[in-house]
Amino acid sequence: MNNENLNATLRCVTRPSAAQEEKIKTFLKNKYLAHNITLNILIDPSVRGGFILSANNDEYDWSTRSRQQQLQEQIQAARDKAIQMKKDGTLMSILKEAIEQFEATSQENEVGYVETIGDGIATISGLDHAMYGEVVVFENGTKGMVLDITTENIGVILFDTEGTIGQGTKVSRTKKQAGMPVSSNFLGRVVDPLGNPIDGLGPIEATEMRPIEEPAPSIINRKPVTNPMETGILSIDSMFPIGRGQRELIIGDRQTGKTSIALDTILNQKGKDCICIYVSIAQKASTVANLVNTLKKNDAMDYTVIVNSTAADSASLQYIAPYSATSLAEYFMHQGKDVLIVYDDLSKHAVAYRTISLLLGRSPGREAYPGDVFYLHSRLLERSSRLNSGGSITALPIIETQDGDVSAYIPTNVISITDGQIFLESDLFFEGQRPAVNVGLSVSRVGGAAQTKAMKKASGSLRINLAQYREMKEFTQFASDLDDATKRQLQHGQVLMELLKQPLNHPMSHADMVIVLVVADAGILDDLDPKQVKKEETKLLDWFNENHSEISREINTTKKLDDNLKTRIITLAKQYRGQE
Repeated sequence: MNNENLNATLRCVTRPSAAQEEKIKTFLKNKYLAHNITLNILIDPSVRGGFILSANNDEYDWSTRSRQQQLQEQIQAARDKAIQMKKDGTLMSILKEAIEQFEATSQENEVGYVETIGDGIATISGLDHAMYGEVVVFENGTKGMVLDITTENIGVILFDTEGTIGQGTKVSRTKKQAGMPVSSNFLGRVVDPLGNPIDGLGPIEATEMRPIEEPAPSIINRKPVTNPMETGILSIDSMFPIGRGQRELIIGDRQTGKTSIALDTILNQKGKDCICIYVSIAQKASTVANLVNTLKKNDAMDYTVIVNSTAADSASLQYIAPYSATSLAEYFMHQGKDVLIVYDDLSKHAVAYRTISLLLGRSPGREAYPGDVFYLHSRLLERSSRLNSGGSITALPIIETQDGDVSAYIPTNVISITDGQIFLESDLFFEGQRPAVNVGLSVSRVGGAAQTKAMKKASGSLRINLAQYREMKEFTQFASDLDDATKRQLQHGQVLMELLKQPLNHPMSHADMVIVLVVADAGILDDLDPKQVKKEETKLLDWFNENHSEISREINTTKKLDDNLKTRIITLAKQYRGQE
């Protein structure tokens, strides 16, 4: 940088001698290629010793305050290293070594100043070399993240309340990407998107920091999705199976049971060596509290982490919440563990990003969303996969539609990114069909590859039978005289629809689902009044588990349904129903 004149400021406790002042000017001339140097000397007791030199947008910190801070950071790093190495007994020797090897260095830092501030967004000039996604620190300690870079200035989203930040406030670079603290100590806890506990159970000890934005695993590192991620919901596991490493969208209008499906799936992972992460984006605090209570009641918090960004939080925290949670999920995945992550919901996430983008002055596109709103969710969901090295992340993103419109901007975006969708229909929900899964519009693009052989064989004709029932029901609703074959088909369809109803927080085991499907397909329950079907199903399963538990054991162990086993199930069910 070539400047004819350069203004610099020196903050110190004791005024420098003429020789020292000349050395500083020589340094500035060589560094900035300036001819005339004006050095403003300020006496500042807070420096404690040494000096802080500011020139252009650079700051050279050789103060006692800075050296003390460097020493504290090195001691903390040594302590973290000892904990990570699990050598707590040698902690003192590691700290002693760190202090002996400590060498204070002059900290060269780039600083800028706030131009405008408001609504959680700060515009900063001077940080010419700041990177996208870098954390910056304001002089009052508040942290923010660079989200917009223009030729004149940068736009920063704040992670905290604005407080005393105003025009002219000094901002420093950290040269670090925004990160999320991670460790297995997060299990059973409720945290905010920065990893701070908000459940009142004390601090959480983290073993490392992971960047909130990470590149998705490459194709070479991915493995085909073949292992089932059982939801415990009969209608989903039988017709739209979800595999470990898949991304299955849950989509529907408000109050149609989207969160309930995700919650049941979390409850069903108990004892299956799967870690669950639930991300709440702009939900009511009371809703999240109820969800936590349900998980505690069912002993599911032991393997679950809640990352909560409530409706009262800033758009900035709502924006980073799913990325932070995915970093935590990746920590477990790289340890070879299977992780289920629920994003509830990405509609509100897109709205938060739209708010930030409009405040940053970006050009609005369709429905006022910025042009990169597709990339917002694609770079998030592509991080879910099954790795060759072991471990997987299964994503259940939730999207809220308006009046069943799946062709709106955000729903179509996320549908095109995911590996299928479970569409929940309001009409079915109000008719009492719960979960209100629309069999026609729902699909799993992984399909039978993620099903056990037993489930695939038991559910083989279910979708066809339901499709025929829906078609026949519409065709015959105005007919008064029906033949026996049509009546039997309608009755069979009604029984199937009743069997697909399932109460909240009652996921079914794999064996129970296979038994129910085999019995229903054989028409053994077709003589019942539809209102009695659920009651009879419960009694039948209880009878099987009490008197013939070897069948459930065989299904759960082999995951197969051979003809012999199928015949045994049908024979026993007929005996129970008195049809033989």
